[in-house]
Amino acid sequence: MEGSPRVVHDVKAQVSDEALVQRRRAQIVAAAVELFSHQGFYRTTIQDVARKAGVSAGLIYQYVTDKEDVLLLALLSVLESYKREIPAALAGLSDPLERFWAANRAYCRVVDQWREATVLAYRSTKSLPEDRRRLIKETEIETNGMIAACLRDCIDAGLMRDVNVDLAAYQLVTFAHSWALKHWRLKELCNLEEYIRQGFDFFAQALLTPKGWRHQGRIEGKAE
Repeated sequence: MEGSPRVVHDVKAQVSDEALVQRRRAQIVAAAVELFSHQGFYRTTIQDVARKAGVSAGLIYQYVTDKEDVLLLALLSVLESYKREIPAALAGLSDPLERFWAANRAYCRVVDQWREATVLAYRSTKSLPEDRRRLIKETEIETNGMIAACLRDCIDAGLMRDVNVDLAAYQLVTFAHSWALKHWRLKELCNLEEYIRQGFDFFAQALLTPKGWRHQGRIEGKAE
């Protein structure tokens, strides 16, 4: 169904069918992430993306205006996945410590699903104009806020020591991103679940109070 241009995150589409826009953009983003990651943003053309996606360049222009739109959608796809998957992982959990580990585990798993796009974000965010870089930064702060909120709840419950919550949230996020940034080596040392388990042990050693350790023991006993 065609109609007036539709805007998502300041990216205009000439198609008004939302489900179709989402499907086509997912197809375009998947092709673009691979190409941007392997040959670079500036060396990749819309024609390259179209060939990779198995569509015409003309069709792509029904869903984006230019290559910067494609890059923005690619980067936002990862951030939107955090915003979708973390709340899903927390559903039904009320214990602060369980929620903290579940939120971080969900974050790590999204990174694993979007490894190339995670690396692309580090390489290519600077290629966007300032207003769009600001959008990426604001969305990142929002998603990190979900990790920070879980950490703050643990501190308030006396399960974790008082730390700079926003700084600690970035340290947790950087740990997750490292799975993508150094995957070439890490995949030879462990699988994702082993990486998560050992990393969480480091964070537990740094953050848990005596009360937190006792509570963690009860959680682990319940899981066995």
